[in-house]
Amino acid sequence: MKRTKRSLALTWLACGSLVLSLCCGILVTDKASAKGDKPDRSERRHRKIAQDLGEHSRRAPEQEGLQVILQLNDRISPELRALLRSNGVKVRKQFVNFNTLAVDLPASVVESLDSFPEVEFASLDSEVRSFGGHVARTSGADNVRSLGPSGFLGGLLGTSVPLDGAGVGIAIVDSGIYPAHVSFLEAGTSRSRIVKSVDFTGEGRTDDPYGHGTHVAAAAAGNGVVSSGNYIGIAPKANIINLRVLNSLGVGSVSSLLGALDWLMTNRYYYNVRVVNMSLGMPAVNSYKNDPICLAARRLVNAGVVVLAAAGNNGKNGAGQKVYGHIHSPGVEPSVITIGATDTKGTNGRGDDGIATYSSRGPTRSAWTDPYGLKHYENLIKPDISAPGNNLIFAKSPNNRIALLNPSLNTGVSLDFTRAQMRLSGSSMATPLAAGTAALMLQANPGLTPNMVKMILMYTAQQMPNFNMFEQGAGQLNVDGAIRLAKVVRTDALSTILGFPLLTSSAPNPQSTIENYTFSWSKGVILGHTYGTGINLITKSQRIYGTGVLLSDGVLLSDGVLLSDSTMMSSGVLLSDSIPLSNGTTMGGGAYFCSTGVLLSDGVLLSDGVLLSDGVLLSDGALFGSGVLLSDAIFQAYSALVRGDLTQTMAIDKDTGSAYAGY
Repeated sequence: MKRTKRSLALTWLACGSLVLSLCCGILVTDKASAKGDKPDRSERRHRKIAQDLGEHSRRAPEQEGLQVILQLNDRISPELRALLRSNGVKVRKQFVNFNTLAVDLPASVVESLDSFPEVEFASLDSEVRSFGGHVARTSGADNVRSLGPSGFLGGLLGTSVPLDGAGVGIAIVDSGIYPAHVSFLEAGTSRSRIVKSVDFTGEGRTDDPYGHGTHVAAAAAGNGVVSSGNYIGIAPKANIINLRVLNSLGVGSVSSLLGALDWLMTNRYYYNVRVVNMSLGMPAVNSYKNDPICLAARRLVNAGVVVLAAAGNNGKNGAGQKVYGHIHSPGVEPSVITIGATDTKGTNGRGDDGIATYSSRGPTRSAWTDPYGLKHYENLIKPDISAPGNNLIFAKSPNNRIALLNPSLNTGVSLDFTRAQMRLSGSSMATPLAAGTAALMLQANPGLTPNMVKMILMYTAQQMPNFNMFEQGAGQLNVDGAIRLAKVVRTDALSTILGFPLLTSSAPNPQSTIENYTFSWSKGVILGHTYGTGINLITKSQRIYGTGVLLSDGVLLSDGVLLSDSTMMSSGVLLSDSIPLSNGTTMGGGAYFCSTGVLLSDGVLLSDGVLLSDGVLLSDGALFGSGVLLSDAIFQAYSALVRGDLTQTMAIDKDTGSAYAGY
């Protein structure tokens, strides 16, 4: 949360006894406050015209029609209405939940929009694209199948009820889903778990000619009936809501994606949508405070929906160097759970896991422009966590474009179209594993808020050695730990007072054993520009776990000094002043990598675009032009040859044709 220097000075005086030196970190204490539904805006006025839209309008002929997303903060005034009518502006779509329009207008009108007070922000209706094993074992999902719900539901049904996502709705916002695939049936029946399909591309179909969405949906919620459960999804009985925003070529637009999110805001209760998976994105040019997709995602999170997004696949440049600062939108949104990709080396054991070289690294480089034309970068630590994303085998839609162009992605698991599987890699594949985990957590404890889900995923993550937080976030997904912790969180946690007990029993042992490999949890959470550690994160109620707030709302920054806002966080949480290179134990356990003071300045990060220790820092648009929504699938087919990450592959388990339901 941005503060003026005066308010920060007052905070300093009020909390002076709490401030320690930067090298020691800060101990957080108590105070009380509330945040609104909308994300906080910078106190300095931002320019209302996105930089790329402004440049485009200046280059284009005055009467050339531009497709624009127009965000409003009030009703359209008579003056703006007159301007739009006199120039023949066409309203293509209206997004009622977000007070936003998709319009066609001449280039000559763009700059004049900045002068109207009801205009919040205008940006291009950009293109959007998708990003493109035996994960139930290596993720720890198999460990929790026998654990039942907590609280009243657990007492009613008993702990023998399996955790499989039953009753929870997962929205797959992607390229469609092949509905006849057996992976989406309720095991042992002919009932489809795809309970709703809606097309937002204009093609009038909801199946998957591109091939990305079917694979993503199966990773989150495939039932495992093929090949004796070897390709089971994380939440095999969850309901699936299929929202098609990418067309037959894997391309969508901001307006198509906004249409899907607007639909979700209206229909989320009817289909019990608790989780949204977006394995797609575009270069993050505009600040998350202005980006229409980020703002829509925040509205969903504030409404109680867990939103997950892929980090992207731009972790290396053409010279093979590590690239920092290329997290895609909407992954730059702080309320969204942003997922990077790990490489499991083709084994179920987790001791050899590491970050896939292509997985996009932080910090976020989205920015806002002030009236003087100066850019202010946000530099948030992202991704939040990582999950297996290399060489994953899940459901294949027939004759899909990705597989037709890249036959090597076919696995030969089955010749039956309704049982066929294909191999894909990328943060697109990692994201639905976390989405399925969120569904299991909400089945185990329906009282969890999105911020609680995010906190638990980070706190229980596995730190991987020799990777920093810009690469792995809090660590690798640990389904076993996430479910064990979720089950003991109070179902009435939101009604408790700051600092009161958060758990219904003693804290679980902060270790997990998966495939005979035992590791410690990270025991920390990322908080915007820094991170916090301490057992009070899980034993005491924190206001940052509510709705309408961010986890980072408890952290104030001033000239490189970390202060605590004790209105949002209880005592006993230690804020860090540096980002470590992990030694594989817990968050903070490792060698110094980068000072958080480097991230706290106004947009300048180590000379901006030079070097970040062991890699290249990209400024906005350095790798791709703005306005393209990217898919992992663009790069998946070439991973084995170009990136060299897929040299080790899990064995292919042929399908017997029998309907396995033994999970």
